[in-house]
Amino acid sequence: MKIRTIAIDDEPLALTLLSGYVEKTPFLELAGSFDNPLDAMEFLSENEVDLIILDIQMPDLTGIEFARVQETKAKLIFTTAYEKYALEGFKLNAIDYLLKPYSYQEFLTAVNKAKKQLDLEQGAATTMEANNQFLFLKSEYKIRRINFNDILYIEGMKDYVKVYLLHEEKPVLSISSVKAIEEKLPAGNFMRVHRSFIVNLDKIEVIERSRIVFGKTYIPVSEQYKEKFQNYLNRNFL
Repeated sequence: MKIRTIAIDDEPLALTLLSGYVEKTPFLELAGSFDNPLDAMEFLSENEVDLIILDIQMPDLTGIEFARVQETKAKLIFTTAYEKYALEGFKLNAIDYLLKPYSYQEFLTAVNKAKKQLDLEQGAATTMEANNQFLFLKSEYKIRRINFNDILYIEGMKDYVKVYLLHEEKPVLSISSVKAIEEKLPAGNFMRVHRSFIVNLDKIEVIERSRIVFGKTYIPVSEQYKEKFQNYLNRNFL
């Protein structure tokens, strides 16, 4: 799986170079490039990425300020023309920093560090998935055990989620976010297909016009997740 990456730099030439480096690296996917950190923040409010590579010195919002205010679990690599900013970047748990002008080899060394860390985290998550077949949710002043195999799909609302289960007419309501519950689910069995929906892949029986059908409910597959979902279908298509 490729590492979804965005590049942020207010200097056009630097941004073009950085974006080109990302695109030529086989294990990276350029999800977006931005010359304004505020535009990047808007993008991240609707999209998830694994890696952010950003310049430190930018108008309106510096890379350091961006990292402090942006709620994301994406890995960070800073670029800067001034070595004195590197220490501040590392305080924010940055994977690495690139001192301008940097070569592709230096870039590759930095992103390989990110890849190794992401691979380790994915391996740990896979181990946890193998050991856990359920989660606990707070719902209506109770704590309910929800078996993964009983979940049909999950719908995210503004401040809570609805978990739809086999053999239960009403969903289980819990104060949470789609992102938070997605992190607890085994990635091999569940897939986010829309900003507001996660589906149990093992329970899909009917797909109609880019919509997943569960009884009378039609769940749309949004453009952001369409390619990933189509790849899943292609692997299982006769």
